[in-house]
Amino acid sequence: MKLHPVELERLTPEILHVFGRQPPLLTAGDKTGLNTMTIGWCQLGRLWNLPVCTVYVRPERYTYQFMESHDYFTVSILPEEAKKVTALCGSKSGRDVDKVKACGLTVRWGAGDAPFFDEAEWVLVCRKLYAQDMDPACVLGEGEILPFYTPGQGGWHRIYVGQVVEAYQK
Repeated sequence: MKLHPVELERLTPEILHVFGRQPPLLTAGDKTGLNTMTIGWCQLGRLWNLPVCTVYVRPERYTYQFMESHDYFTVSILPEEAKKVTALCGSKSGRDVDKVKACGLTVRWGAGDAPFFDEAEWVLVCRKLYAQDMDPACVLGEGEILPFYTPGQGGWHRIYVGQVVEAYQK
């Protein structure tokens, strides 16, 4: 079955349940170049009375430059049996490996030429609305949060809030 457009409200309860079991691929770029990475942090909800998806990217990640230079990003959730794809996309850098080619993924294009993958079960196409760096001075639960930021692991994430402008489902 092919991906087809779907109303976000129909997709929302199901996709929230899946976020915890199947790590999504965050993808940014356009037809001239793109990168994808596996993410563990992703939120879906409403902000400013708009349907939004929030993702987090460290500045050291290759995807960060694509997130900064493009107005759209996508979140693709692959089937559970695609664990090798999400493992590779979460462990290799796009600076060194063409992850799309290595995984045999088929790129499709959404609003703003945002790339996503035909192999996905669900896709959210998002237009960036807001970006802000996380600030360690704002952390309230130090014991629970600061272990995510140990030396040598990378810097603090940048938060990207995107309006969900398209949704696809198999």
